[in-house]
Amino acid sequence: MIRPESATAHETTERELARLIVDTLNLEDRPEDIRPEAPLFGEGLGLDSIDALELSLAISKAYGFELKSDEASRRVFASLRSLAAHIDTHRRK
Repeated sequence: MIRPESATAHETTERELARLIVDTLNLEDRPEDIRPEAPLFGEGLGLDSIDALELSLAISKAYGFELKSDEASRRVFASLRSLAAHIDTHRRK
């Protein structure tokens, strides 16, 4: 069971991350239009490997831990929700 305060913190990370994605990649989408469970790559938001690299660098700066954009991180980058959960687990800032 998720405690309400945990859900709130996670939702805050999702909102922050959506803003970071839009700003870093200069997307025309608004942060609030990015669905947390939608894929970030392919048919979802349509990001590519260069976008993953740019996001990895921006996330590393913003949250204080190294996030690799390699093949092993594919599940982390699956959606806004999975990426936010990873950040909540590893963030230092």
